[in-house]
Amino acid sequence: MITKVDHIAIVTPDLDKATGFWAEALGLTVARTEHVAAEEVNIAFLPVGESDIELLEPTTNTSGVASYMEKRGAGMHHICLESDDLDGDLARLRAANVPLITEEAITNAHGKRYAFIHPKGTGGVLIELYEK
Repeated sequence: MITKVDHIAIVTPDLDKATGFWAEALGLTVARTEHVAAEEVNIAFLPVGESDIELLEPTTNTSGVASYMEKRGAGMHHICLESDDLDGDLARLRAANVPLITEEAITNAHGKRYAFIHPKGTGGVLIELYEK
């Protein structure tokens, strides 16, 4: 079951410039940054209430995020929804013939599981499901 919005991800060509806007102009705090080698991105996390703004900067020209930005430009990349039963949610989506990018959950370096729903099945929005 989906329980809340975990984060909204925004792709940017310049993480420092983007964090400057969100931190300086809007007064948000950068809680942490990290480099995710497997996905070829640098990420900044800015908490807003119980959710985060997640800024994504591709570190190569070949990453999925770089490809996305090349096609669509900088801006919103995906909405991440927290799930309390990722396997159950994926099974329900498969049964409803919703196209998935990730058929089975992936575990990240922090031990958190996630999967992506293809925008073709969501009205054009890339959705990440994240199990806490």
